[in-house]
Amino acid sequence: MKIDICLGSACHMQGSMEVIERLQDHIQAEGLVEEVELSGCMCFGQCRRGVCVRVDGELFSVTPDNVEDFIKSQIDGRFAK
Repeated sequence: MKIDICLGSACHMQGSMEVIERLQDHIQAEGLVEEVELSGCMCFGQCRRGVCVRVDGELFSVTPDNVEDFIKSQIDGRFAK
């Protein structure tokens, strides 16, 4: 799984660093380092959507407030044990 997180100024101001940290912590804690490639990139051109996160080509709007729901649906949901 490839996850790209926007590091552009609008997403940065809306909490991209906190989203990244929470994703990194979860991926590490669940032992998914080999299965999930997490990377930062510049603007997706969707600045009004909040922190833009792309998972295998599909774009999501993630905030520090909803990152746990995103993790459950998009990461845990794909790697159900």
